[in-house]
Amino acid sequence: MNTSMDVYGKALLDYAHEKEEGVLMLNTSYGEPEEMPLWYFFREYEDMPDLEKMALSICEGKVLDVGAGTGSHALCLQQMGLTVTAIDTSKTAVDVMKESGVKDARQVDYFKLEGEKFDTILGLMNGIGFVGKKDRFADFLKKADGLLASNGQIFIDSSDIDYLYEDEALPKDHYYGEVSFQYEYKGEKGEWFDWVYFDKDTMAQMADDLGWFCYFLETDEHGQYLARLVRK
Repeated sequence: MNTSMDVYGKALLDYAHEKEEGVLMLNTSYGEPEEMPLWYFFREYEDMPDLEKMALSICEGKVLDVGAGTGSHALCLQQMGLTVTAIDTSKTAVDVMKESGVKDARQVDYFKLEGEKFDTILGLMNGIGFVGKKDRFADFLKKADGLLASNGQIFIDSSDIDYLYEDEALPKDHYYGEVSFQYEYKGEKGEWFDWVYFDKDTMAQMADDLGWFCYFLETDEHGQYLARLVRK
């Protein structure tokens, strides 16, 4: 995972320094490689989709931005007057965040964060996918329970990727939303890493089983949705 994130981080750093010479590719376990437009990681508020704008507008208090990348969401929240801790496992991405003006950017794994309380946990751009496997969603919520203040909330987005199986049966050996990715940039390939997309029914059922209410606030034309989770 660290190597793959370094490849990702190098691409972000090149773009941030206006030295974009290569293309960031995402090799996938389910089909052809996909090109990742680097500018998309550096969007300002007006260029963000409505789903992300909604999430940012309803964040409250002290915010933990998980998988913050370049810090585009954290910067918006700072401009809105909120206190934000932006975390990412890529050291280079964190360096980019700091250069961009994110006040509290840290290289840290979400599951290793200790000793702090937040009012909002935020994970955008299919943000919950970082847990990697369906079963780890329970670990995510258990950790969130310890990180959130008593009235805390979670905003995460995801999407249903059943369209990948339109012409075939869903896999029986694993949850169909579980995939693997590999970053490739300027001839360098990172390690493969796990990612997961949740359909609404699965997310709602898991949240309910684990003692959380799950509200779906927005769904775009591509099937990506924003969910708000609060403790029961």
